[in-house]
Amino acid sequence: MTLADLVEYCLAKPGAWPDEPWEGDQVAKVGGKIFAFLGAGPPPTVGLKCGANREMADEWLARYPDSARVMAYIGRSGWNTLTVGTGIPDDEILEAIDASYDAVVAKLPKRERPAS
Repeated sequence: MTLADLVEYCLAKPGAWPDEPWEGDQVAKVGGKIFAFLGAGPPPTVGLKCGANREMADEWLARYPDSARVMAYIGRSGWNTLTVGTGIPDDEILEAIDASYDAVVAKLPKRERPAS
């Protein structure tokens, strides 16, 4: 899976849009909130909300110690960086994107949630 594949998948979500809040950092947002940090790599990476808290997100680190790491600055809130093509199956990365998107949408005020 390439960075372009990740971007395409993220932006196909209802209400998703691309942003570059910091020079050179591409993210996918919904309702003004980031649900995926997209890293060009190589290899490409994606930063995602992988659990409601750090303990839940740590399951990724245990399963994929060489391909998942705690995300800088916001890792304590359940965010991890997943490296593409280094051990995590592509379908699991796509499922993690879905879960991150769903977690962010669930926290949005109802007026900001996209119509599904």
